[in-house]
Amino acid sequence: MPTEPEPEPSFADRVFLGAVITMDDGMPTASAVATRGDRILFVGERDAAAALIGPGTVVTELDGAVLLPGFVEAHGHPVAGAILEGPGIVDIRPVTVASAADVLDTIERAVHEAGPEGAYFNGWDPLLQVGLPEPTLAWLNGLAPDKPFAILHNSGHSAYFNTAAAEAAGITRESADPVGASFGRDADGALDGSLLEAGAVAVLFAPKLRVGPAEYAELMRAATRRLNTVGITTVAELGYDPHLDPLLEAAREAGSLTARLRLYEMSTPERISAARPGDGDELVRRVGIKLWADGSPWVGNIDTSFEYLDTPATRSIGLPSHHHGRANYTPDEVLAISRAYFDRGWQLACHVHGDEAVDMVLDAWERILTESPRDDHRLRLEHVGAMTAEQFDRAARLGVTVSLLIDHLFYWGDVLVDGLFGPQHGAAWMRARSASEAGIRISFHNDGTVTPAEPLRNMDVAVSRRSRSGRILAPEERVTVETALRAETIDSAFQLFSDHEIGSIEVGKLADLVILGADPRAADPVTTPDAVACIPVTETILGGRTVWP
Repeated sequence: MPTEPEPEPSFADRVFLGAVITMDDGMPTASAVATRGDRILFVGERDAAAALIGPGTVVTELDGAVLLPGFVEAHGHPVAGAILEGPGIVDIRPVTVASAADVLDTIERAVHEAGPEGAYFNGWDPLLQVGLPEPTLAWLNGLAPDKPFAILHNSGHSAYFNTAAAEAAGITRESADPVGASFGRDADGALDGSLLEAGAVAVLFAPKLRVGPAEYAELMRAATRRLNTVGITTVAELGYDPHLDPLLEAAREAGSLTARLRLYEMSTPERISAARPGDGDELVRRVGIKLWADGSPWVGNIDTSFEYLDTPATRSIGLPSHHHGRANYTPDEVLAISRAYFDRGWQLACHVHGDEAVDMVLDAWERILTESPRDDHRLRLEHVGAMTAEQFDRAARLGVTVSLLIDHLFYWGDVLVDGLFGPQHGAAWMRARSASEAGIRISFHNDGTVTPAEPLRNMDVAVSRRSRSGRILAPEERVTVETALRAETIDSAFQLFSDHEIGSIEVGKLADLVILGADPRAADPVTTPDAVACIPVTETILGGRTVWP
């Protein structure tokens, strides 16, 4: 009787040998990982991996480097950011153009060289670019009397525009304010060349967002590759506009997406979405709805229980003495918006900085969760600069997670203390340890394009709480390197409802990996500045395929 043929050996496509940090609680470290196709085939010890090495297997000896799961950016803006960081908009962010003199020189040159389509800029920041003039309508019109000229504040929460830019965008004296946003007006009701919040920004910059599919595909290729250079393999878009569906699909068909996208659609006045939670696949998926409670600390419209200081910094952004910010929405509006989407099964992610605004959102969400309990909602609060320890405890009891823009401490840490809020409130900004000790699975993010995507610096700052000048801010709010690693991997994936497929190195998960030149756990950012931030990313892998370098 003939015997059955032996099955062909099933070899790995690639095997990594050396130090592995898995972020899997069941097996925190390993010395070998094997992948086949886009999946992780094996995690364990190097001796056991030998049987998976065949004639076509690529074997990588880590030799002092370390393998981790690819980093996850829990809150970014890559879909619109691809255009904002493209050649059509001039980059004047503080990370690119440091001084006010250089900003003004860049603006004057670009306006002079611009054609009839005008000149648009992103990154105005008088708190860091000290000495910038007040961007009045007269100043804007004086620089560009005959062609569109608009400047987006680095926070993304305000912008300034001349008369020609208003005309190009169809903004007139009679234009209604978008919900949760506003166009600035003088005492007579005429446009004054300013605006606040995302809804108004979208109207002003609409002419620059009109790009063709082929051009957009190249912009997205560049945007996701920038993420890959710092080890990011998944990024959330917190503010997705469904009108961009055709462009995003064109980018996908062109093979331009070298990072996974998790999309959070912007809430609308209609409070409905044509999509459903979970629509999409492993590369691009609809996850949640983005809403806003207040604005940005850098423009003075966050809702706090405490006042802004009266300093040259606050005066440079136009704030009077004893200024308090305010929420962009009323409690009833936050409740109604949240309920409409929550009842349709959506995860919610709410932008909120001020402690008063945090209470408003938690009040609304506690009411919704009491009326309509959901076991695994993973409701998210975004940025949470002034959120208190008691509020983190309350959020934890409700099952609410938080994502912290920890890079605020690095770039604006000194301004927070000396210019805006003083040591009591400014130094304690972004209380990461309080959030973690409350039992919340936290994430860190960069809110691109506000600060560059830099997960290793996020970890460094969370552990050291060191500003760019070297100042230490509220060291009692430091977290461990292990907590920081989780915040950039498995806990970020958890917030995106993707921890079943990414965020840790486990058999069957997607082979999204990053190789670092050194082990972050061996670094001490507290005693050595930039000890984690300076670790090189040597390779980034998406679904088993190298996407960087």
